[in-house]
Amino acid sequence: NMLVLGVTPQNAPDKETEVTMTFEAGVPKTLNGKEMKVSEIITELNRLGGENGIGIVDIVENRVVGMKSRGVYETPGGTILMAAHEQLEELILDRETMEAKKKLGSQMAQVTPLREAIQAFVESTQEYVTGEVKFKLYKGNIIKAGTTSPYSLYNESLASFTTGDMYDHHDADGFITLFGLPLKVRAMKMQEAEKNNNK
Repeated sequence: NMLVLGVTPQNAPDKETEVTMTFEAGVPKTLNGKEMKVSEIITELNRLGGENGIGIVDIVENRVVGMKSRGVYETPGGTILMAAHEQLEELILDRETMEAKKKLGSQMAQVTPLREAIQAFVESTQEYVTGEVKFKLYKGNIIKAGTTSPYSLYNESLASFTTGDMYDHHDADGFITLFGLPLKVRAMKMQEAEKNNNK
């Protein structure tokens, strides 16, 4: 009875709702082929997400003063927009940038001079976040259905580890040896310690 924007996943339709979005430099531009303002896109995503039981958040959170507080929130449009944006970013941003962006996420909410510096970092990461995202909404779930971008870092021949001009699986030999070295040293030390204990 407390829900205002939508329904629970159990009461959502028994069929998928297909959605296509495009982004330019990290900013949403179109929804299902129609160019719209960001505020209009969020309003429409609220409607679509609400109908499909998306974005109901039930959490116990930490207040600034230290006490625990339980909150139930509805954010269908925000949940979809964030998922769609991340779906595109994972195709375009390199691993280190993605990891740094996730780490800085909670600090972004703080009203400090640091937030302004983080904002500059985020804006620089969005330069190439351009492309199309397709997904399906179904009973509280956002299901990926395809992502394309002229700036995609995905290369099928590399990702499948096939031998070719750009990648030879023998190139990994030294890499594997180096990354396995700490485990090898640990195993040797453990064996040595075990021998000493058995004397």
